[in-house]
Amino acid sequence: MSLDVARRALERYHDVEVGEDGALTFAHGGVLCVVQGTELEEGLPVLNLTCVVAWDLPDEDIPRRVALGVGEGLFGTPRVVQGERGWDVTLRYAFPAAGLAEGPMGTLLMLVVSSASSMRNELVG
Repeated sequence: MSLDVARRALERYHDVEVGEDGALTFAHGGVLCVVQGTELEEGLPVLNLTCVVAWDLPDEDIPRRVALGVGEGLFGTPRVVQGERGWDVTLRYAFPAAGLAEGPMGTLLMLVVSSASSMRNELVG
């Protein structure tokens, strides 16, 4: 049910695709995003938003820049992983979704996505 509320909230701003597993995917300002849902225990639905901020960044300074707060926002945890062709940067945010109406859900999701977009702009120009 929480994923349905998230889908309706996101459709106010983006084209949203629903996967076979119910996951929601969309893009915002060059950032690819996915929302997945789980129920930690009965009555405790949790949504996880993962934003792929950038990939294959060649600059060796990327981990330091991210650690120092590039694109810093209030919501989400950045992660930097070295891939075969450079640095990959993601931003993840998980939160309990019980009782969130469509409007507040949209606001919360867009705060995270906006942080990811700001981070992308600072990292890739």
